[in-house]
Amino acid sequence: MFSWLGGKGQEKKKEVVEVRSVVEGLKRMYKTKLLPLEDMYKFGEFHSPCMNDGDFDAKPMILLIGQYSTGKTTFIRYLLERDFPGMRIGPEPTTDKFSAIMHGPHEQATPGNALAVNPAYQFRALQQFGNALLSRMEGIFVPSPVLESITLIDTPGILSGEKQRLHRGYDFEAVVEWFADRADMIIMLFDAHKLDISDEFRRVIECIKKQEKMRIVLNKADTISTQQLMRIYGALMWSLGKVMQTPEVCRVYIGSFWDRPLQFDENRRLFEAEQDDLFSDIQSLPRTSAVRKLNHVIKRARLAKTHAFILSYLRGEMPSMFGKDSKKNELIEGLAGIFNHIHKTKQVPIGDFPTVKHMQQLLVEYDFTKFAKLDQRYVDLVDQMLLKDIGEVMKLLPKEEAAIKDRKIVGGAFGFSESNPFSTDKHDLSKESAFDEGWIISEDTAKYDAIFDRLKPNVQGKVTDGPGTRH
Repeated sequence: MFSWLGGKGQEKKKEVVEVRSVVEGLKRMYKTKLLPLEDMYKFGEFHSPCMNDGDFDAKPMILLIGQYSTGKTTFIRYLLERDFPGMRIGPEPTTDKFSAIMHGPHEQATPGNALAVNPAYQFRALQQFGNALLSRMEGIFVPSPVLESITLIDTPGILSGEKQRLHRGYDFEAVVEWFADRADMIIMLFDAHKLDISDEFRRVIECIKKQEKMRIVLNKADTISTQQLMRIYGALMWSLGKVMQTPEVCRVYIGSFWDRPLQFDENRRLFEAEQDDLFSDIQSLPRTSAVRKLNHVIKRARLAKTHAFILSYLRGEMPSMFGKDSKKNELIEGLAGIFNHIHKTKQVPIGDFPTVKHMQQLLVEYDFTKFAKLDQRYVDLVDQMLLKDIGEVMKLLPKEEAAIKDRKIVGGAFGFSESNPFSTDKHDLSKESAFDEGWIISEDTAKYDAIFDRLKPNVQGKVTDGPGTRH
């Protein structure tokens, strides 16, 4: 049982509400404790638009980014083991849209504008980027069992050159950062033959390099020999180290995520082991989704509280009549000092502040005299949420995790599913090689014979039509 205070404009009175899940608890906390503060101090205009039910109910999301022709779309096809609407694959830049690949009863493509206004999905906040982005975005619905557990985001390939960046019509780095903040995993793909990092790709990496959920994939690794692979792996780590500038080493998965035969078979076992590790990482997403949403709300609450201190301070420093423009410019110029003052007087950790440059750019457009004064009641609501309510919600985590500990992503490249009796568990094949003799199914011949017989082969022992021949 949780006690929640009334929302904005209501007197303080307790209403006891039973919360049965972490997501339900987060929704109530956000609407009654955090949203009033965000509304009063224009948080959505400076940082991230207000959250809706679709943000909380969303399935775990995987964001794929990389330069053109690194295999992002092919990677998705490899996971699903099927084609999907709008899929285009080639050596030239082919994907020119942001595509959200989600589960649906049948194949369907939904334009970005229609997707962004649907409250059932988590994309409403993308309306802030305007029609230039929404016209280059689409929702793809596919009846794949893999997508019953996760959502995949395909992104346009990043090209080199300033001309492409200027002609997009929207802020590409800001859009990628928006998706990265909400993604449960970020997979950055590199082509083993193209390790150069363009200027725009560098800026994208710098926007998301602090994300602990980033995974690096060195793709198309079967097209080079073992000696070349060692050199390319070292060159990739050196290039990433220059961009990310962090002491932590990124986890790099090596493999070839397509359905072609391997060109250099000598590294087959390495690729299969790396694939197992990556797929195990992806398999954990449905189990850890609630924790990530909880962490996101906590980070948002801390930033919103700091944001309220900043805007109310700027409002209090403005003169009542003359010299408003000069004072505004002075405050923007000295924003770093203001952050330090708030840090000392309000005991706000330095890590909770936004970047000075980002805030300076945004504040130029606002009239400081119209900012709200500090209302301690709303700050107290957020403090109560962080100090008490979050702890109560966290008590539900062990029970939820126990309930879904055996839940797995099924279908596609993730292993056997009833809808496809010929699919296999990749982990069980990790020890097999092209140099091994015999059939993989030799140990379970009777089991697979029974499956084959249920498909009703003809007198020649062939399955000519039916579920077994459809994919």
